[in-house]
Amino acid sequence: MSYENWMNYIKNAEKSSFISGKIRKIYYKFNDSKEMCEEYNMETGILFRRAWKKKQNILSTDDGWEIELGDTISNTKDLNQIIKETNKAPILTKRITRHNIEWRIRNLPYPLENYLITADNIKRAIIIRTKNKKYFKEIQIPELSRCNIQIQQKAMSISHQHNTLIITYRKPELVQQMEQDTLKMLQEVETEAENVDLVNLTKLLDF
Repeated sequence: MSYENWMNYIKNAEKSSFISGKIRKIYYKFNDSKEMCEEYNMETGILFRRAWKKKQNILSTDDGWEIELGDTISNTKDLNQIIKETNKAPILTKRITRHNIEWRIRNLPYPLENYLITADNIKRAIIIRTKNKKYFKEIQIPELSRCNIQIQQKAMSISHQHNTLIITYRKPELVQQMEQDTLKMLQEVETEAENVDLVNLTKLLDF
């Protein structure tokens, strides 16, 4: 996919928008029957959650959504269950800031020198290995794929603290431009809100 194809894809989608507190939610319905939901922080203009609707079969028992960005925790009951079931298992979360994409993998106690982290442009993923062969993970970066940009090893920085591996990836300029252009487009989407002035999110992003 290219930047132009992605922008046309979301531009041509059927969209609805509403504000709940300090969160603006956007729902997309695409011509290929896919669905996407996004949530933006109204104070910062930064996207903090994105989910895609899965194709379900008759026997499916889940809610049908796959999380691309953000977490899946919706209430205290879910949080307690997740903590109980994954007390020792590694947990991957992803977030974005104005200039970076960041992944945190909790419950990884190994020291920083034990990790081998490489950019693999054949698999279009960041590959995480440990020298002790206790952990392996492939992390896709759909933001780069949508702009047809290769993963750069030099754009990554790695740290480890409190049993958490942190991978930070500097956003390429085209990805930042894509986010800015998306926010400009979303200003034209009619938004349901009572007594709320819709924040011009593009002014909040200092590119």
